[in-house]
Amino acid sequence: GVEPKPGQQVEQTLDLPGGGSIPYLLYLPQDYDSKPGKMPLMLFLHGRGESYGPLSLVKKWGPPQLVDRGEKLPYVVVSPQCPGNQSWSRPEQQAALIALLDHVTKSYRVDEDRVYLTGLSMGGYGSWRLAADHPERFAAVVPICGGGDPSDAPRLKDLPIWVFHGVEDKAVPFARSEEMVVAIRHAGSTTVKFTSLEEIGHNSWSAAYATPELYAWLNQQAISKNRARNARKP
Repeated sequence: GVEPKPGQQVEQTLDLPGGGSIPYLLYLPQDYDSKPGKMPLMLFLHGRGESYGPLSLVKKWGPPQLVDRGEKLPYVVVSPQCPGNQSWSRPEQQAALIALLDHVTKSYRVDEDRVYLTGLSMGGYGSWRLAADHPERFAAVVPICGGGDPSDAPRLKDLPIWVFHGVEDKAVPFARSEEMVVAIRHAGSTTVKFTSLEEIGHNSWSAAYATPELYAWLNQQAISKNRARNARKP
């Protein structure tokens, strides 16, 4: 792929160690060259609809849409594409996501202490799965209108998680997010937040990603802070 310039989003492909490849959009912050030090990273997992077609479809929603429209996000934004015959929650896609995270982290000035994971719908499911299997890799997780396995709650309880879901969602029932939040709180979490969007159907992501408080909250999260907070727990 083309080497990205700061403030630009470009198409890339990573060849995977076990064969196959994963296409992804990569955005570097506007001040990537001018600002010293390492940059936080946001990994975004799209929904089912964006699997069917060219990689550029991934810009339809969420962070890749925001930067495509000219918004200046302060993160290295990585937005891979899942094949139509796969889903983000499947083990081979999960392995591909970790390989991609490792590759981008090594290739760019990424602050591994501030890696944020988010996704919508199928990508919300994928975010829950990836966070439960690799909780130590993420500073914060934002699963939007997805669902997970409530029995993963003990592995998720120490992570800052902000969940969004539309109450009127017909594609992924609101209860799928609710049961995760209840289970995680029950496991002892004080760091899970839940925004239920009244009178909103499946597209809860437009509202979620337009919430300034979300970015203010993300920017306060770091893996080292999570570790320190968990070390203080009785």
